Amino acid sequence: MVRVLMLAEDCNPDWPSLPVVGYKFAREISKYADVTLVTQIRNQPNLDRDGCGNAKLVYINTEEFAAPLHKLIVMLRGGQQDTGWTVSTGLSYFHSLYYEWKIWQKYRKALRAGEYDIVHRLTPMTPTHPSLMAMFSPVPFILGPLNGGLPWPEAFQAELQREREWLSYLRNIYKFLPFVKSTYMKADAILAAFAHTIADLPKAARSKMINYPEVGIDPNLFSTPVRAEKERMTILYAGRLVPYKLPEVVVRTFANSAILRQHRLVVVGEGPERERLEAIVAENNLESCVEIVGRKPQSEVGALMREADIFAFPSIRELGAGVVIEAMACGMAPVVVDYGGPADLVQPGCGVKIQMGNLDQLVQRFTHELEQLVQNPEQVTAYGQAAHQHAMQYYSWEAKADQMLAIYQQLIRDRRVIPELLDLPISTTRKVPMLVSNK
Repeated sequence: MVRVLMLAEDCNPDWPSLPVVGYKFAREISKYADVTLVTQIRNQPNLDRDGCGNAKLVYINTEEFAAPLHKLIVMLRGGQQDTGWTVSTGLSYFHSLYYEWKIWQKYRKALRAGEYDIVHRLTPMTPTHPSLMAMFSPVPFILGPLNGGLPWPEAFQAELQREREWLSYLRNIYKFLPFVKSTYMKADAILAAFAHTIADLPKAARSKMINYPEVGIDPNLFSTPVRAEKERMTILYAGRLVPYKLPEVVVRTFANSAILRQHRLVVVGEGPERERLEAIVAENNLESCVEIVGRKPQSEVGALMREADIFAFPSIRELGAGVVIEAMACGMAPVVVDYGGPADLVQPGCGVKIQMGNLDQLVQRFTHELEQLVQNPEQVTAYGQAAHQHAMQYYSWEAKADQMLAIYQQLIRDRRVIPELLDLPISTTRKVPMLVSNK
């Protein structure tokens, strides 16, 4: 059995987004490999309660650094928890270095003694955080999955400002920070999600990269039911109600369309855009067909997805889009913007991809496509069935564990990877259009 020293600073079953993705990833790998999971001590209460599969849990206490840094980040974000993510990511660079230095001090003797076959830094998943362990590790080192570097579309400067992402204009400075270049040159394998991440990383390390999205699905929570025919279809939006996800696009399609108002829209999520959405609903008398239900636990989101028919997701800067794969696993027909992670997740025959445009253009294009779908239930069913099959084949956690083990084994054997090792049907050459200016 492969002996893996897995570094997962963000790994928590109760925290949304990347912490729970890191947790599920590590838990699944531990079923097939001998995993020692090293994580930050703030995750201890939840991990001690739930465990993490078969992984041996080790906690690194960096609170003397992490606690004051967190206070500073909260202050700079104005207390916001749903916006200003680049501020948090940028300042966390310093903690990542400190955290991995402490790990190296703890494990250097064991690594030099050959007690582990692989070092895998699972999280953080941002390309902007270097890894000291990549430079120090005497055994094969794997980095990722990483996801980042997707530019803001030019047409959405207002959303950029509402997201408080002022630091995004300076993002590329990270490439000149200490240890970044050496991280990518020293790593033996780099898992990079989608073309936008690969394009963001050093070209000199391209031969080490495998296009490997971080998203995965739990079939116990997200699976397809047998849907009965019904006259009134349900369109679902699920995600944080923040500017870049543009939930207002879907609400405005119902305001614009008498056809769609014969059906139902359910908006799942919470965030600063909720007031804007409720105003649109009230101004257009949509209370009978649009329902905003707030944040729900994953189990309830899965239940709502199994009841709904179409998943409308107009996000214009979505890096990973795990929620899209969850909707596909539930047999929903996805309608997404042809940009970022969703563009590759929704393969031909699995749903509809909307051409990027400005806000009004997206409303018009989503309105047209949703009207076509609600009037053609056979097409909705066909998309949903194909989407379910694709999601389960490539993105169940079991499938992802199989993919990861193949990478481990090749690294141990050859200390190199073949980028074509996996057969994931995703693009490595997709162009990234309409870049935001960083002047």
